[in-house]
Parts: sequence; C-alpha cells; structure tokens
Amino acid sequence: MVPLESLDLSGRRVFVRVDFNVPLRDGVVQDDTRIRAALPSIEAIVDAGGMPVLASHLGRPKGERVESLSLAPVAERLAELCPFEVIFVDDCIGEDVRAVIGTQRHGQILLLENLRFHPGEKANDERFAEDLTSFADRYVNDGFGVCHRAAASVDAAARRFESRHRAPGILVRRELDELGKLLTPEARPFVAVVGGAKVSDKLGVLDHLLQRVDTLIVGGAMAYTFLAANGVEVGISRVEEDLIQRARGLLDEARKSHVQVLLPVDHVVAPEFDANASATQTQGLDIGPGMMGLDIGPQSQLRFRDAIEQAGTIFWNGPMGVFEWPAFAAGTLAIAEAVASSRAFTVVGGGDSVAAINQSGWADQIDHVSTGGGASLELLEGKSLPGLVALGAKV
Repeated sequence: MVPLESLDLSGRRVFVRVDFNVPLRDGVVQDDTRIRAALPSIEAIVDAGGMPVLASHLGRPKGERVESLSLAPVAERLAELCPFEVIFVDDCIGEDVRAVIGTQRHGQILLLENLRFHPGEKANDERFAEDLTSFADRYVNDGFGVCHRAAASVDAAARRFESRHRAPGILVRRELDELGKLLTPEARPFVAVVGGAKVSDKLGVLDHLLQRVDTLIVGGAMAYTFLAANGVEVGISRVEEDLIQRARGLLDEARKSHVQVLLPVDHVVAPEFDANASATQTQGLDIGPGMMGLDIGPQSQLRFRDAIEQAGTIFWNGPMGVFEWPAFAAGTLAIAEAVASSRAFTVVGGGDSVAAINQSGWADQIDHVSTGGGASLELLEGKSLPGLVALGAKV
C-alpha cells in the first residue's frame, strides 16, 4: 500500500472514508473517540495542500433517509475539535452535492451526509461508488472500523483509483501496526480477555487466539455456554445450546495446547434481564433455578486480575457483564482497571470494550484502543479485509 505521505495532494480533492458511526442521544454525540481518531489524517491532508471530503455511515437506516441518523450533529462536533472550517453537505451524491464540493477552498473540510441513506452503499454498487467519488482526485481510507465491510465507499470506490492515487490513512496504518503486534507477541504471557453476548460472534477469533495465547479469560454472557459445556448449573442464563459441543471442543483443544482457560467462578445474578432487577451474588460456581448471570462476581474479578497482572501482552474484547447498568458494571470496570494498571502491552478492541474503558477513565493508560471491533477481530482471525485488499494490501 502507498503511504498517505507519498500521495501528491497539493490542490487535489481527496475523498476520505472515515468511520463516524458514533453514539448519538437527542442529537448530541455521546462518544467522540472515532472523530478524534480521524483528526491526524485530516490535518495531514490539509497540510499537504489537499481538500478533504469526508464520508461515513451512521447506524442502519436501510437505504432510506432517517433524520435521527443524520451526520449533522457529527459535523457540529467535528467543527469543535478540528482547527479548520467544517461544512456539512446534506447528501452524498447528486448535482447539488457536486456543486457544493466545487466551491470548496483549501482549509475547508466537507462532511457528506450518511452514506447508508442510499442502498448502493451496502450493496457495494459500482455506479453509486462512481457517483460518490466522481469529483475526487485521490482516495484515502481512514475508517478502520469498516475495513471488514465490502461497501461501495470502502471497496468499489477505492478500486476506481490507480494504486498511486489511493492510500490508507494514519489511523488505519496505526491500527495495522498495533494489532500486528498481537499476531507475533514479543512479551509473554499473552493473555486474551474475551467477553460479550454471543459465542457465535467470536468462534473464529477464539480458534485463532488459542493458537497464540497463554491464557484465555472468558466472561460476559458467552461464558455461560462454556460453563454449561462443563456441566455447571447456569439457571436461566443465556446459553447457545447449539454451540455447547463446540465450546466443549474449544476447551479440549485448549487443554491439549496447554492454554489456561479461565471462566467465572461466581456471578452477579438477577431473576430477569432488567436494569432495575434485584442483583445478588452467588456463593459459588452454580446459578440457581430462575436466576440469570449478568456480571462476574468478586472472586472471578480477583482470579482474572491475577492473570492480567502477570501478563506481558493483553488483548481485551468484550465486557464481563451488562456494564451499561450500574448494578452489573463492577466486573467490567474491574477488568478495565486491571488492564490499564498492567505493565503489559495492552490493546482494547470492540465498541463495548472501548466504551467501558472510556467510562472507567483509564483509556489514556492503554497502549492501543482500537476503533474497529469487528475489523480487529477479523484481522486477528487471519481474514482478508475488503477495505485493505482494495488498497492493495497483501492481507
């Protein structure tokens, strides 16, 4: 891949695919991590004489205009963070859009409206990609969080440009450099902490992590499928029945590979999945009838913390419980503090994990906070990411 610094950008309009898929509440950005992460590339393009036109999706509008998913609030936040003038364009294709782009001056940043307001984006439609980038002289992908999606702005659009006229942005380059350190970790033990709701979402990465890690910590709702595979009583906790055998196979493979797998040994439980449900702690491993596990208990926290403190390299993806609800947040926040306090090389990936580390106030103690949960997992699985392949990466 051609580095961004090698592109001739002087006087050029540059289509920049960013990932501004950020949480909104009442029209206000709740977490601007991804916006801040794009600033180095934006500033580098302007400093090199280029005129960036930014494009992103937001949410799942299913190919139709949904006003609550407009990028207008994102443009407002970008204007607060960016040293340049930011102009919001209320669509991403069409004559009116090209007219606005035609008036852009150096030092102005344009942000196009939500790409997914048009069905051609998710369909990877080449005509949509042509309409989207017809004005551009150069193409930059700085949206690592979408590199695993074969969308028009990520794949078809990039392939319209000669290899010398397209490049990954600074954010994408850094993601590849930092995540690459997990593929061949120098510091041992390598401890992976994996949580979240579904085993099915992370089977691939679990398979690959077992080939690399020394210790695998499993928390969140997905832990109950593994506990059920070990014959533990888990009450009415979420269990993927069709994956119990597969979970049992992963545990057997770990034993054969001498990989230590740590599962919760106690739990914070409730009779229903509700933020206001009455939370209690189990006294041991089993969960009684009519109760569901919604967080790891204090003994599990200590057990996981001990492994994390001994690590040389740590990868954390996924919360330990329903951390959005205060009664079930302690386990995730304990892991956040343990990872941040570690002397190991630390990487946190995944939307919920990033939200948790930000909520904990420990984000500045993490070596690398990835902006792409799905993309980071697929990279660690050894998959080729369409957005990188379109740029000419041999991955």
